[in-house]
Amino acid sequence: MKLNIKLLVIFFTLLSNVLCSTSSAFEYSEEMQVCLLAQISKNEPNISVEAIKRKCELVVGVDSTDDNNKLSKIEKRIAREKVTRSNPSVITPHKRSYFLPVTYIKNPNEKPYEQFPVDGKLDNFEAKFQISFKAPIFTQIFNESDSIYMGFTIQSYWQMYNSESSSPFRETNYQPEIFYTMIDDNEFEGWYNRIITVGFEHQSNGHTQLLSRSWNRIYAQFVFEKDDWVVAFRPWYRIPEKDKTEPNQADGDDNPDIHKFMGYFELTTVYQWESQTLSTLFRNNLSSDNKSAIQIDWSFPMGRRFKGYVQYFNGYGESLIDYDQRIERLGIGILLTDFF
Repeated sequence: MKLNIKLLVIFFTLLSNVLCSTSSAFEYSEEMQVCLLAQISKNEPNISVEAIKRKCELVVGVDSTDDNNKLSKIEKRIAREKVTRSNPSVITPHKRSYFLPVTYIKNPNEKPYEQFPVDGKLDNFEAKFQISFKAPIFTQIFNESDSIYMGFTIQSYWQMYNSESSSPFRETNYQPEIFYTMIDDNEFEGWYNRIITVGFEHQSNGHTQLLSRSWNRIYAQFVFEKDDWVVAFRPWYRIPEKDKTEPNQADGDDNPDIHKFMGYFELTTVYQWESQTLSTLFRNNLSSDNKSAIQIDWSFPMGRRFKGYVQYFNGYGESLIDYDQRIERLGIGILLTDFF
């Protein structure tokens, strides 16, 4: 009981100091409270109230005393993740998580389902959502800033409005991965290489035989930042599988030509303007037939917890079942977790 009272006294003292120290702190008070509680709950010895306050000011970016010590957008996200990554009640975001209740596809891909006749056809309108998270397995391996993570991403396409076909989940892709990541700070002409990652990932749609799609990749990722811009370059190498002797064979490569459509790299650019975020994702196979894909995203404030989200996709490889078909889709919905 004494310890709890002590923690409460420290917390309210800190909160009072933060709210009084700067007028801009009030709008971040909720973030500050979360950070302060997280730091106090660690009950670290020999750490002063001022040190805890200073640390949380840097995390939420309300430090008004020294602009040179302010964290960049990526550094803030890294700092926030560090505050909660050991908390078993918190799931750390990985890629964007979102729900698009309304998306429109110009030409739905009926081809994979021709051998499985059902009543009705695919609807042009469907819902799409993605959930992505990660958790550290090992930390501080070679230095204080590196970690090995496991990650998991689910992306699903739901014929929610297609009552004629019993509103099925048309396709769901599962992407487990394990990766080593290192926080860096090398500068190249004003661009800072904030993060370097090397990993292995498997992607599958969970089907068997004729509808089965899957592949394995080894990848690297280099994240650069300058002012309000972030650029991430992600090349990969597909791990070969043995060929199938017949289509219904369980063992073997379900999609031997997937690299011709998915390409060999992904280039992502992100620009933050005030509280809005614009981003693009680009892939290309670097061949004369020029199979490529582009995705354009726009997120904007919508209440205190979520963001509004608009997504446009045009090209190959949006989902595994459609990897060899050009898909054009426009969707609108909510964003649960953003880049920053």
